[in-house]
Amino acid sequence: MKFSNTYIKLGEQFFQRTLPEKVTSPTLLLWNKALANNLLIPENVQDNHILLSQYCSGNQLPHGAESIALAYSGHQFGHFNPQLGDGRAHLIGEVIDKDNARRDIQLKGSGQTGFSRRGDGKCALAPALREYIMSEALFALGVPTSRCLSVAATGEMINRGLTKAGAVVTRVAASHIRVGTFQYFAARGDMTSLQALVDYSIKRHFPEIDADKTGSNIPLSSDQRILAFLASVIGNQITLVVEWLRIGFIHGVMNTDNTAICGETLDFGPCAMLGEYNENKVFSSIDEYGRYAFGSQGKIAQWNMARLADCLIPLLIEVSDKKLTKEEQEQQALTKVEALIHQYTDKFDVAYFTMYGKKLGIKDTALNNKSLISDLLTLMQTQNLDYTQTFLQLTQSLTDDVKAQELQSKLGDWYQTWLVVLRQEELEHESHPQNKYQQAQDLMRKNNPVVIPRNHHIEAILEFCENAIANDLTCMKNSTKEVITDTVEGFLRVLRSPYQEIEATNKYQELPKDGDRYYQTFCGT
Repeated sequence: MKFSNTYIKLGEQFFQRTLPEKVTSPTLLLWNKALANNLLIPENVQDNHILLSQYCSGNQLPHGAESIALAYSGHQFGHFNPQLGDGRAHLIGEVIDKDNARRDIQLKGSGQTGFSRRGDGKCALAPALREYIMSEALFALGVPTSRCLSVAATGEMINRGLTKAGAVVTRVAASHIRVGTFQYFAARGDMTSLQALVDYSIKRHFPEIDADKTGSNIPLSSDQRILAFLASVIGNQITLVVEWLRIGFIHGVMNTDNTAICGETLDFGPCAMLGEYNENKVFSSIDEYGRYAFGSQGKIAQWNMARLADCLIPLLIEVSDKKLTKEEQEQQALTKVEALIHQYTDKFDVAYFTMYGKKLGIKDTALNNKSLISDLLTLMQTQNLDYTQTFLQLTQSLTDDVKAQELQSKLGDWYQTWLVVLRQEELEHESHPQNKYQQAQDLMRKNNPVVIPRNHHIEAILEFCENAIANDLTCMKNSTKEVITDTVEGFLRVLRSPYQEIEATNKYQELPKDGDRYYQTFCGT
């Protein structure tokens, strides 16, 4: 692997140099071969599990890797902390994948850093497995996400109220630059570093901003460039959250330090999947007031973007017309960023209703069908209908009379109104397939999964793996390692085919008996 680290070139104020803590008996439990191939990791390295266990536990750094902990701030549940940073993660470098994209390689759970704030810097096995499973599930579902290359057991016990087996996750992301990274320098009034971060982020994630598309050779002005950056990050967040809503994903901790500007899902602590539809649903044990409920995620993303805008205002003031008074410069900068933040609502609504239109087989923009969509969601919440199963049954009902009758009994007049909308679309497009709803059904099949990583299945897998390792902490027995690997990979084999049923799909489609009524997720720290 050819490692580099362009982020280090930004300067020592962006990170702390620190090494992962060595562990006693590392064992490679999970290895993501498809991702490894995409990262161009040589086969001779992939076949050497002893060497990989050293790399993936942090005991040994690959040639060319440099280990750092990133600095950032963050609003956590609305409260600002000026210094957070990587307290249990080590960024060891960047690689270029086979698509010529730059990817961060980070170890998580790899020990204390200068940002640990009295934490142990470790990760338990269950949260490590959760991140691996959930990130792979989201990737297969078509949701922008960071991914996991590996999970290595450390052979250690760590204290999480109860003693738990330790593990290290190797995480791969487009980058780990967060809204909180900008907040870190804005809070310190370090405009030089803040501008360098904007420049770096544009070059890495939004090179089109500096590309001359017109051939005029006239670059954007400094303020236009900053605003284009903000608009691009906003667009990424809208896309991400709408995709979360499409599949019923609840992030659980949408703090600004967990909001990646590249628009990938980052951090899978108290995340969960929506079962029975309820826009106010919260599973996170630490989200006491429902700030990050399922239906609030769009508004919270806007709030997070407003916090990014706050950071950019001083930069806009610096490049403003010096003929203006200080107050006029501040007002002008505020007006410019407020315009983008206010535009978020309309842009989000378009993306939101278009997404639900596709889930209902409506090809054209669904803005004319807002009431149809809203009425369905109201019916689902009133009747405690399962989110995934309802949309799957709607998809199937277009060619299954039994399912059509079942849904009509649940949804009443709404069901017939929906069919009328679909039929009208078919006529307007002058399509006359053998099945009059064929085009609608094809669209729905691409947007409505047949299987998701349901909470009770996730917990069953994690409990099984924890029990398997409990009496064999060092995982020296091949049988222990194999049973964990086979269990997780068997589950992932189904989750990696979320839109088509395979032989084992039906094992993971049943609903929780208690409707997830008492289900809670917890932060792994």
